[in-house]
Amino acid sequence: MTTFYFVRHGQTVANALGLKQGTINDDMTHLNSVGEAQAEHLHRQFDISFADQIIISPLDRTRETALILNDTARLPLTTDKRLLEISYGSWDGQPNAQLEAEHPSVFDPLLHDVLPDYAQLAHDGETFAHVNARVNDFMHDMAASHPTDNIIVVSHGFTIKAATLVATKSTEPMSIPEPDNTSVTKISFSEETMRYYLWYYNRFDAQTY
Repeated sequence: MTTFYFVRHGQTVANALGLKQGTINDDMTHLNSVGEAQAEHLHRQFDISFADQIIISPLDRTRETALILNDTARLPLTTDKRLLEISYGSWDGQPNAQLEAEHPSVFDPLLHDVLPDYAQLAHDGETFAHVNARVNDFMHDMAASHPTDNIIVVSHGFTIKAATLVATKSTEPMSIPEPDNTSVTKISFSEETMRYYLWYYNRFDAQTY
């Protein structure tokens, strides 16, 4: 069985400003001082030396988080573009509150986040289904090539949510809020049963990682 420990990156400047980050990779999407402190706290609380490797999204905010988390364990680290955040297309970099005010029909009123239909309005916006498919492909590939590994995956809020939707076969994407910065989500895939197992989501309790 292959087990994935999905870690969301620490807070960025764009997070603090309420911007849609998507696949933007610039000064606004680096960790801020809060994000660095979050990653340092996780490093102190979560000893990842038991794991076999770290795989991260290619974006700087995940690399910055992973380097802090991996400071002691020094696990092998690689990137995989299938772990990229959802691309909001022309909405990348825009204030979330402004987008919701202008297009309330494609936002969930409780989560204040986009519904699947948003992609009809955002030019080149990636669909939820496409993110789910690439994350599912990543996990299947890793399970086939590393059938007994524990893998630390440093990725993004929507991407981790997508992995959870895939694992639970949920058809209600808005029933799961995106995980918080530097939270941990544990998902396994068994080649024997060909089934996903969600052990926990959005966890901060160091005693139960």
